[in-house]
This record gives sequence, C-alpha cells and structure tokens, in this order.
Amino acid sequence: MTVIGEAVAAVFIIAGSLVSILSAVGVLRFPDVYTRAHAASKSSALGVLFSLTGAFLYFGLVHNFISIRLLLAIFFVFLTAPVGAHVVLRAAHHSGVELAGINPRDDLKDDTDCSCPAGD
Repeated sequence: MTVIGEAVAAVFIIAGSLVSILSAVGVLRFPDVYTRAHAASKSSALGVLFSLTGAFLYFGLVHNFISIRLLLAIFFVFLTAPVGAHVVLRAAHHSGVELAGINPRDDLKDDTDCSCPAGD
C-alpha cells in the first residue's frame, strides 16, 4: 500500500506542477488583464489544489496521518481563489480597463448597477 500511495500522491503533485506551469504560460501569453487573471486564478488554484491533495494523500496513505491543516488549505484555496479573481476583475471593469481587441463583445458594457459611491 505504501508504494501505491506514494505513486498516487506523486501523480497528483506532478499534475499540480504541470497545471501551475501552464498557468504561468497563460499569464505571459494572454492579451489583456481579464484573460490573464482567468489563467492566474483558475488554473493556478487547480494546480495548488492538486499539489495539496497529493500531499494530503501522501500523509494519509503512507504515514496514516490525516492533516486537518491540509484539508483547511484545500478548502480555502477552493473557496477564495475564484472569488478573489472575480472581485479584482469586476473592479478592473468598473475602473475602465479595456478588453483586448480580439474579444468580440463586452457583456457588462451596459451594466449600470455600480455599487461605487456617487462621487467616484
């Protein structure tokens, strides 16, 4: 069971590393802040989740140790990464950051529901 547990954990950790590398490439290659933030938040969060899951499985299957800290880290990364990216991109849209020219439409262009103070 130890060899199988180590192999499963290694697969998760390697998958997390590959997804994180692809996320970094996406941040460098994409044209505007919206697509870059999508690459940075979604795929890097998935990479971190794979890596933390691999560490959790390693300690659970090989050492018979259940880490509550790793479970909490997995939960909070899963919860906060997409929400944080959404808030940052919503603020970028409200402050007037333009889309790249290759994007066909702006779905929020006519959005008049701004929760900003009237003076801004």
